[in-house]
Order: sequence, then structure tokens, then C-alpha cells
Amino acid sequence: MTTDGNILDTPTRATVAAMIDHTLLAPEATTAQVAEAIAEAVDLGVVAVCLSPGVLPVRAPESLVVATVAGFPSGKHHSLIKGSEARLAVDSGAAEVDMVIDVGAALERDMSAVLADIVTVREAIGGSAVLKVILESAVLLAAPGGADLLAECCVTAERAGADFVKTSTGFHPAGGASVEAVRIMADTVGGRLGVKASGGIRDAETAAAMIAAGATRLGLSRSREVLDGFPA
Repeated sequence: MTTDGNILDTPTRATVAAMIDHTLLAPEATTAQVAEAIAEAVDLGVVAVCLSPGVLPVRAPESLVVATVAGFPSGKHHSLIKGSEARLAVDSGAAEVDMVIDVGAALERDMSAVLADIVTVREAIGGSAVLKVILESAVLLAAPGGADLLAECCVTAERAGADFVKTSTGFHPAGGASVEAVRIMADTVGGRLGVKASGGIRDAETAAAMIAAGATRLGLSRSREVLDGFPA
């Protein structure tokens, strides 16, 4: 149900499933758990499964997009390391890469460094792979002038050739996705880029609020629980 309680505006289960990256990025994930995540993603009919780069390559049907991460979760990797990690992942079957920016550089308003970081990964993976840029929106919004800073990072990601801007890794203590962050990001990219909400989305109400704010993709580890809250 949407935040205003209008069931007529609630997305269907199938519509939401087509927006989900079913995610398993736990450092302790086993080979069996990875296989289970892929099987569950197929069963749920989601668009993608997002896995750690170290588990690639994996067996997945062509109907399921394989996504991965780079510079995860801190973003404090050298840009060349992020690029190499992303390139290896694409060569190993990933069609989408979610990279983490250097959040410290963003907080310092060093947008040249943020731009160069993203461009390095973009060039490393080529034009055919989808690039999502993780901004750690909760950290940016907590800074002075946080809304403007988050918007500026979105503009920088677009300049660098990103396909999506993404709220969060889900690992930062500052928090994950928020309706405020998604709205700022969606307003800034204006439909030219996708907006991925990720981190702390555990029920249908929260997912619906993110979609209403402008999210076009959802990163979820509890995909079945969320989907069960939407009408068939």
C-alpha cells in the first residue's frame, strides 16, 4: 500500500519484481547460498541478482541479469583497482556493476576526484555494461548543505557516464535509502538516469514509498518478504 493508503496506486507484485536486484553481498556467503539466491531470483521473477565479484562466474539463466559491485563497501579503493575489479567482473559474466564513490572526496566537495573515479570504472567496463554509482546518500545528506551535495554528486555521476545513481551500500552505519534521498536524486537526474534505492528496504510499504519518490530499481536482500506485500 502506498503512503497515502490508496490501494489503487499500489504497484503490482510483477511490476515491483521487474525493478528488483535480489542481493547477496554478505562476506560469509557460501557457494550453496549463492546458488540459492540465484534460484530464488528466478523463482521471484526479479530483473537481476547482485552478487560479490569474488563468486563470479555463476550459472544463471539468460533471463536473469547478473550484477556485481566494485570498490565495495568502503569506496576507498584506488580508482584503478575499482576499474580492474569491475572489468574482471564483466569478463566473468556481470552485465551490471554497482561502484562505490570515494565518499570522503565528495564530502570535501572534490568533484573532480569523484568524476575521475567514476570515469575510470566507466572506461574499464566499456559501454555495454550498466554502471550504477553508489553515493552513500545518508552520509551526504548529514553533511552541511547535504541536499545540494547529493544533487551535485548525481550531476557528476551523469557527467561521468553512469546509467544509474544509487543511494547506499547498505553497510554504512549512517543508514541506507530514504525517501528524501530518492526524491532528490530522481529530481536531479530527471529520468535521464535510473535511480536505485538500496539499504534498509524490508517491507512493501517502504518499497512503495521509494517507488513513489522516483526509484526505478530496488536493491533488496529480503525480496520475497517485500513482494508478498504487493497485490498479485
